[in-house]
Amino acid sequence: MKWHFINTGASTGKFNMDYDFSLAKNAKAGEYVLRLFRWKPYCISLGANQDFDSINSIKAGQDGIDIVKRPTGGRAILHSEELTYSVIYPIDEHTSARNIYNEINLALKKGLRIYDERLAQIDLESDQPDFQKFYKKEISAICFAVPAKGELKFSGKKLVGSAQRKLGNAILQHGSILCGDYHKNVVKYLNLPAEKIFSIEEEINKTTTDLKYILSSEINYERLSGALTLGFQEHFKFSFEETKTHKFVEDKSEIIV
Repeated sequence: MKWHFINTGASTGKFNMDYDFSLAKNAKAGEYVLRLFRWKPYCISLGANQDFDSINSIKAGQDGIDIVKRPTGGRAILHSEELTYSVIYPIDEHTSARNIYNEINLALKKGLRIYDERLAQIDLESDQPDFQKFYKKEISAICFAVPAKGELKFSGKKLVGSAQRKLGNAILQHGSILCGDYHKNVVKYLNLPAEKIFSIEEEINKTTTDLKYILSSEINYERLSGALTLGFQEHFKFSFEETKTHKFVEDKSEIIV
């Protein structure tokens, strides 16, 4: 088992999602990848099956907010004050996607605790929502409206939202580690009446939290990245291989090593 670490810094939504997709499609047996990244400019990502019409693209454009589709499922996220992770996990016919999901979240949990011991209270959600009923509600347009089974929460509120998809012979799992509350502004870009927007704002305040709020301090992204890499190494019991520089070529959708 070889693990590689890539930190691609802050990039556009298209770059970030194309990069994840390409890493998964080019995955090699026995080689695993942890990538950490951010978003510049801020970007709303939609789940693979979510309609672009659910977002007011004109208002988003006026505010300098990108819009992109994720290769994974789920609903809308405003990527802003967060550190985003992605994991490429090669699989075979005996692999359980659910087990991978839980193990990755346990590694994230360990890394967050390394960052600050106060985060030891983070738990994995034990219940699975009835998504068939949930998706009939307006608030279902937002990914952070409800924690799914196995996701990380603090004091009952969702802290890390993740999504997963099998692509070829690998699992792509990526997710947002909330470091501030700007993500809540996603409600401003929903194509819904104002009175419904207000009720959704109230609901999302009840269902989410972030590291800045929990720790009452600004987040050191570099130190957080280091803590997460240590968390993965400790949980999966490996040391990262010396990682080559990866350069992504958007127009060719390939990775040159």
